[in-house]
Amino acid sequence: MKLITAVIKPFKLDDVKAALETFGISGLTVSEASGYGRQKGHTEVYRGAEYQVDLVPKVRLEVLVDDPDAEDVMDVITKAAQTGKIGDGKIWCVPVETVIRVRTGERGPDAL
Repeated sequence: MKLITAVIKPFKLDDVKAALETFGISGLTVSEASGYGRQKGHTEVYRGAEYQVDLVPKVRLEVLVDDPDAEDVMDVITKAAQTGKIGDGKIWCVPVETVIRVRTGERGPDAL
């Protein structure tokens, strides 16, 4: 099993969720995040004053999948989240040793 984590622009969340549902993913975890990459934030103007925004708002998605599906799920997220502009985000994948469904005690792929 693999844990796929994606940090994307907040307005792309609905597109990514719809694409994952179409692919057959039935569950995911979403949390708010903030950070910066190469762009190191940006400047904004508010009431005539310019100020530096160091941490850019993002959304973090986490999806557990079987090993054979990992590459396809990362491709689905990439295509749905991509705008072609700086700050589109990152996706990474890490191995997961054990998954347990708390309600039933199922382990492994049955717990997905």
